Amino acid sequence: MNRTARLYALVEELRAAAPRPVTVAALAARFEVSARTVQRDLQALMETGVPVRATTGRGGGWSIDPAMTLPPVRFTADEASALVAALAAADASAPYAGAARTAAQKIAASMTGPATVAAQELAARIVTLPARTAQPVRAAVERALTDGTVLRLSYADAAGRESERVVEPAGLLTADGKWYLIAWCRTRRAGRGFRLDRITAATPTAEQAPPHDLAALLAGSSAADAARPTALAPLATAP
Repeated sequence: MNRTARLYALVEELRAAAPRPVTVAALAARFEVSARTVQRDLQALMETGVPVRATTGRGGGWSIDPAMTLPPVRFTADEASALVAALAAADASAPYAGAARTAAQKIAASMTGPATVAAQELAARIVTLPARTAQPVRAAVERALTDGTVLRLSYADAAGRESERVVEPAGLLTADGKWYLIAWCRTRRAGRGFRLDRITAATPTAEQAPPHDLAALLAGSSAADAARPTALAPLATAP
């Protein structure tokens, strides 16, 4: 059994036993590997966000929260390849790229059969250039959007002129491989789009931002006909 398959099997073994913990010795015997190998695998699962945890003392061991894990996902080979390509497009400059990577690792650990092979083979054939958006900027934008808070920006326009802005985030726009924060700009008193790779600094605040309709802010602009990506429709309409 290769390591990827063993990581998936470890998750399923812990899920089957949940909420009862399983000892490292029992897991090592189950997969016919050393206790040290099991410890490394469990640590790797923790680092990718899988909700495994250790308890000490009598009756202790490793356990998992079954409500926070994925059941086996039976993708077709084409679906697995499409997932890999989509995740590759969400490179390090894209919003929520870090969370996308950990989500991908969880999905990969839950895939079975030919889909796993197809995903691995395609992933080995995709490369990307380094991101230009500074990680602290992206993190601040993500936090403001998630928390619905006001954001302070230092922004350079296409001519390189810098300005300070206080904005109320409304959403994200992607076009031609670029990402834009769409927000109500208090400085300009109008809706504006801020290209993420031109934001030189971003500082989140604790102030709650009023809600804004994304379509209304885009009305009258070159992005007025922007539409929700069809791939996101099931998420946007989910109960």
